[in-house]
Amino acid sequence: MDGICPFCSLPKARVVDSGEHGVVIRDAYPISQGHTLIIPKRHTGSFFTLTADERTDLLALLETAKAGLDREFHPQAYNIGINDGQAAGQTVPHLHVHLIPRYTGDRADPRGGVRWIIPEKADYWSRR
Repeated sequence: MDGICPFCSLPKARVVDSGEHGVVIRDAYPISQGHTLIIPKRHTGSFFTLTADERTDLLALLETAKAGLDREFHPQAYNIGINDGQAAGQTVPHLHVHLIPRYTGDRADPRGGVRWIIPEKADYWSRR
């Protein structure tokens, strides 16, 4: 990505919640109602470069965000994901944790969850 990091220059109006080391926003391109991002304030590209304090704060924000989504949207489940590195599909080089509410019927067969990033390897339970 060229130019200014979109997560380092977030408008305050996008921030739903914040902690000492992170912020919570709604995804600009949601894949489900309530799709939320938890983002460290410090610009870092990887979960593995977080400090212990940053990691603790982001996980606390994740729990708080989930509780808020439970109240507002009443999802039946969640996917939590991080695209850590370009080969994993990371398009914004600033770490962000996806909290994706899931709803009964939003996919005909939700089994496999995040395994569908490589579709030919997702379905391990049937006799293909």
